[in-house]
Amino acid sequence: MSNVLKTVSKKSDISTKAFTLKAYLNMKILVTGAAGFIGFHLSKRLLAEGKQVVGIDNLNPYYDVRLKQSRLVMLKAFDQFRFFEMDIADRNGINDIFANHYFDRVVHLAAQAGVRYSIENPHAYIESNINGFINILEGCRQIKVPHLVFASSSSVYGLNTTKPFSVHHNVDHPISLYAATKKANELMAHTYSYLYRIPSTGLRFFTVYGPWGRPDMALFLFTKAIIDGTPIKVFNHGKMERDFTYIDDIIEGVSRIMELIPQKNPDWSGDTPDPGTSPAPYRIYNIGNNHPVSLMDFIETIETALGKKAQKEFLPMQPGDVPSTYADVNDLIKDTGFKPQTPIHEGIETFIRWYRNDYLNL
Repeated sequence: MSNVLKTVSKKSDISTKAFTLKAYLNMKILVTGAAGFIGFHLSKRLLAEGKQVVGIDNLNPYYDVRLKQSRLVMLKAFDQFRFFEMDIADRNGINDIFANHYFDRVVHLAAQAGVRYSIENPHAYIESNINGFINILEGCRQIKVPHLVFASSSSVYGLNTTKPFSVHHNVDHPISLYAATKKANELMAHTYSYLYRIPSTGLRFFTVYGPWGRPDMALFLFTKAIIDGTPIKVFNHGKMERDFTYIDDIIEGVSRIMELIPQKNPDWSGDTPDPGTSPAPYRIYNIGNNHPVSLMDFIETIETALGKKAQKEFLPMQPGDVPSTYADVNDLIKDTGFKPQTPIHEGIETFIRWYRNDYLNL
């Protein structure tokens, strides 16, 4: 029996549906952003467990489309995978998918990613992250989906300085449009959860890294530059730290949360509103390593794994960036029994093996 099934079996009081092994294995799940970094890894795991997966992705050129296509090749090797190349902002297309399929779960991971790019191209974030998300919410409402799980981001913590960042903290001060759209997604999902009783869970991911990752992320950029012998850009003069979270830990957390159907919090009060829970069937969780790593230590770990020193170009802080992230994962541990804990050196070594053996041969 899988870890997810064990978790749910122990916590049957939190589920609104009868839960059997047969039902678990026969689940049909919609994964938006299936050709993306997290969407690919999650879809691959679900398919390996025997579930049916319907994937949506628009294969946009924000980064190398070959990487997305290579991920899809692996997913299409599973007979129970069906893929639609579609933009979630395509209202009619999304309506058709929900009209022709019933989903036991919807995992919404599609989004226009990137903090800095949101400053350059703000309209792309509204079209995908806002307009696209309302289409997904409407689809979930139409089929009365048993559980919507959607990606938020650690960036919503914005100007917060109390650490570790907790889902019970107020997050009303984002500093990038990307972060603002993710905060808006949480508000939109809560509204639909309250109005239509759609069980909804938002997941704030903290700096995800690992094989098949995004080429615009620091680990990818640094690895390529060090191998090529070109300088890496070290922002805020290296005085930054991130709660780097390995992809396998992210996927384990998402998989467990998928079966943890949220219930209303009977102790919730409008006098002292708790941002992480609700009188509606709605929850927010952090998924992070709970162990911030300084940027300079991160770079040194990459250097050690590559056996080569980096040339460094020290630069000021970029607009939209925050100096530090640090996830409080107490709620995740309490409710699922799982704590992300892959050491940074193990995750980086695995990434670099993949980069050298697979990515460079795409």
